[in-house]
Amino acid sequence: MATTYPITIDELANISGVGAGKAKRYGDEFVQVIKRHVEDNEIDRPEDLIVRSVANKSKVKIAIIHAIDRKIPLDEIARSKCMDIDELLDDIEAIVNSGTKINLNYYIDEVLDEDQQEDMFEYFKESESGDLNDAYKELGNEYTDEEIRLMRIKFISEMGY
Repeated sequence: MATTYPITIDELANISGVGAGKAKRYGDEFVQVIKRHVEDNEIDRPEDLIVRSVANKSKVKIAIIHAIDRKIPLDEIARSKCMDIDELLDDIEAIVNSGTKINLNYYIDEVLDEDQQEDMFEYFKESESGDLNDAYKELGNEYTDEEIRLMRIKFISEMGY
């Protein structure tokens, strides 16, 4: 109780050794005292931090997906989310790594010609690790980090990894 600060009966019941029965019988007084202590001392409970950060990140990722579906240029998406392009690419990579397919062709076609895309796509197809650092070493003289990341995102989205 001293580390999770349960402020509801359900939260109290989830603590090891308490259970639903004890929480219902004795829990009201405990959660009232804990809730008052949390409020009086402005304590950020671990539960609150997890819920808030996941919800906010999810909203941003959903907004990114919608913007990409509407074919908004990535620099505009980044600007609208108060991010730089690297932060946006981090989020897009996380989205794709979680299994969501994203089609960035509209943007990639603007920055890379077909031969360049094919060259990098082939690199990732033959790569054993798909590691960005390896790709930077191999492709970095011909392409920017952003271009490499974009093609890696495209590859993972289309082919999986």
